[in-house]
Amino acid sequence: MVSGSVLILTAGFGEGHNAAARNLEKALREFHPEVAVVVNDIFDESYGWFNRLLQNGYKWIINRHPSLWRTFYNFLDRSPWATSSAGLFWIAVNLLADRITRYNADVVVSCFPGYGAFLDKVRRGNGRPFTYITVVTDSLTINSIWWRCSSDYFLVPNEPTAKSIEQGGVSRERIRVTGFPVPIVFASPAPASENPSPEGRWQVLYMVNSGYDSAPDIVRALLALDDIALIVTCGRREALREKLQQLSAQTGKPIELHGWTSEMPSLLRRAHVLISKAGGATVQEALAARTPMIITQVVPGQEEGNAQLIVESGAGEIATTPEAIALAVRNLFNENGALYSQRYQATGPLSHPTGGKEIANFASSLCLRE
Repeated sequence: MVSGSVLILTAGFGEGHNAAARNLEKALREFHPEVAVVVNDIFDESYGWFNRLLQNGYKWIINRHPSLWRTFYNFLDRSPWATSSAGLFWIAVNLLADRITRYNADVVVSCFPGYGAFLDKVRRGNGRPFTYITVVTDSLTINSIWWRCSSDYFLVPNEPTAKSIEQGGVSRERIRVTGFPVPIVFASPAPASENPSPEGRWQVLYMVNSGYDSAPDIVRALLALDDIALIVTCGRREALREKLQQLSAQTGKPIELHGWTSEMPSLLRRAHVLISKAGGATVQEALAARTPMIITQVVPGQEEGNAQLIVESGAGEIATTPEAIALAVRNLFNENGALYSQRYQATGPLSHPTGGKEIANFASSLCLRE
């Protein structure tokens, strides 16, 4: 019997938002099957090809012209336009109002900051009452567009982020530290990480991201290292996968290659280090797995806080060139992994492997029971 309904909102501007929505949906279905749950990307449904054009433009600008992105990010942070322009997006606002009514949504969970002004406008329209939850997907340096809205609750990945939002003017009663909604598999205990045996190898996981032009050079530098086993995920980039296979054959060094895979939690738990960009979901899943990071790219604005969290906590470092990345890996595992042991311990206080379950429990508790 259905008892309550949750509408989850996402948008395809950064994988972290989609990952949060997808993981929360799975957690609700797993732990609260009595609650109806649906995920919508209102931007995509409202604006179709134009929205996808903007998504491609977003990927292009963060990788090719990050300084331009920083300018726009700062504009969103400071300008009242970002939270007062919902009327310009009337198609999306009307569709959102329709979906809340159609699904009889008791709780609306937003995993993307662009919905704040839309939901405020829907509420002012005196439609179906609902509880509004914002799941913040980044850490520390939070753009004010996340919290300049009437959200009833802000769920954040860690205590430093809670303090950041509180300093922005949000009352502590509206902020809850739940962790990021990582995949529910992380909620199951995993064996503690161990150094490899003398004849074994350190497991190095390189997750190629949208700025993948330098991936072959990074892999070549890593293959030159002794005593590591290299795992690479390259998504749906078949041309890159073929290039890396050729590189493996040329060097005579094996690479465990994965395309798009649903096994990232397992790979993260196997790995002694993750090499990737400082995306919100990536950082939080690495922390949930207690896997130290070497960060290869930091998108100005939203990812700077994620990188700061990793570096200041001692759970990793930033290295942006193939040579620097290889050196960071070598240093991590020198002296039988002395630095690795320190960084592994540093991940503990920030690890929230049950974040998805906690958020699902909270959202379910707010549903209007019949």
